[in-house]
Amino acid sequence: MSVRIDGKQVAAEVIAKIKTATAALEADVRVRPGLAVVIVGDDPASHAYVSAKSKMAKECGITSIQHTLPEATTQDELASLVQTLNADSSIHGILVQLPLPKHLSSDPIIQSILPEKDVDGLHVVNAGRVATGDLDGGLVSCTPAGAMVFVRRIHGEDLSGLNAVVIGRSNLFGKPMSALLLAANATVTTAHSRTKDLPPVCRNADILVAAVGRPEMVKADWVKPGATVIDVGINRVPAPDKGEGKFRLVGDVAFAECEKVAGVITPVPGGVGPMTIAMLMANTVIATYRSAGRKPPRF
Repeated sequence: MSVRIDGKQVAAEVIAKIKTATAALEADVRVRPGLAVVIVGDDPASHAYVSAKSKMAKECGITSIQHTLPEATTQDELASLVQTLNADSSIHGILVQLPLPKHLSSDPIIQSILPEKDVDGLHVVNAGRVATGDLDGGLVSCTPAGAMVFVRRIHGEDLSGLNAVVIGRSNLFGKPMSALLLAANATVTTAHSRTKDLPPVCRNADILVAAVGRPEMVKADWVKPGATVIDVGINRVPAPDKGEGKFRLVGDVAFAECEKVAGVITPVPGGVGPMTIAMLMANTVIATYRSAGRKPPRF
């Protein structure tokens, strides 16, 4: 049986480092990190995410300011708020909760956030820095950053000689994850829906990362014995054993069978998920350190 990564425990350790860094910054230069979270409309899942982020920010010593806008908010009104936050020196991180209501276009809003305040790591400047290996100049998208914390803990900083396969090529995760692995000297294959003969490609991976959004797609015979398996998927599937209309969460990896083959594996839930909010807080602290002219700690 493989070793399960406890994402909650690792996230808690990252949060402890963030608290120390936040306290040190406030003691040294009297600057407290400020995070502005913008949410538009009444989507219950989005409000739950925002609530969790605000709660974590408070725990970390970060001032979290929430802007809750009505569903009818216009593109210009949202853009105007972002510009106001860009100009506010007490705000070091800006997060616009996605998805936005259908009448709003998210990309112009995301690209209007100053790159140095883009704590989601979605601005093209930050994406470009990750793609070119400039990991000290930009802000890394939170979920791949969290997944890399796991990889470094298992394999160390230098992945020379290791084969990594990332299933998925999204701008949000797949592409930056591949870039991070490449920057750590892994030999990286980015697989996707058009990849032929995917199982043998995956069987070559010492590090296999699944982020494709298909429930339990990765089977045991896709996994190289002893490989590290990082499951980023989160899918709701029917759970009739729990009652009519009930669901359970599963990843993109068939956990029960792959656990018997892998060396290390992340569960769903409780794996990568807790790291995403932790790395959002880390990005906010990194942005604050840079704005104060200080070298940020590494999380």
